[in-house]
Amino acid sequence: MAATTRGATPVPPDVRPRLTVLSGPSGVGKSTVVAHMRAEHPEVWLSVSATTRKPRPGERHGVQYFFVTDEEFDKLIANGELLEWAEFAGNRYGTPRRAVLERLEAGESVLLEIDLQGARQVRESMPDALLVFLAPPSWEELVRRLTGRGTEPPEVIERRLEAAKVELAAESEFDTTLVNTSVEDVARELLALMAVSSGD
Repeated sequence: MAATTRGATPVPPDVRPRLTVLSGPSGVGKSTVVAHMRAEHPEVWLSVSATTRKPRPGERHGVQYFFVTDEEFDKLIANGELLEWAEFAGNRYGTPRRAVLERLEAGESVLLEIDLQGARQVRESMPDALLVFLAPPSWEELVRRLTGRGTEPPEVIERRLEAAKVELAAESEFDTTLVNTSVEDVARELLALMAVSSGD
């Protein structure tokens, strides 16, 4: 089944690569789409976030995240070195500004996969960024994805569903929407929006 695009404008091939932000409700499949796209097109540069949380087994500094202390994160905020940042479960996450700007100046496409709060901050600091909303095929499908694991207590699931309703209501704030009916199709559409040469 093909991905559906709502309100998208085709990007001419000669357009300078710009910052593309992918956001959407929890459970919609943002990470899966990005992983698929980067496996097919490693030339797409995905920004690595800074975080105050401790590394998990197998995670490496500078690969999955830049692991920093609370004091270091405070300095990043104070010095204006983060494009956006947010707090989840007692840990903070943010996008380093300099690396993003350097890649863009070098003519490379940059992709951020962040939450709604972060997308709003990027819109304020970089109005030229393209904000792409990843939507589920239906509310029922999103509920199925959020509750499908069956490992969380009902009150946690309820909080996730309430948050998802708020996140879905923000779709109109974005430049375009991709409906996640097929990971392959969405990855291809996202690539086209980013004006990355697919090499064919």
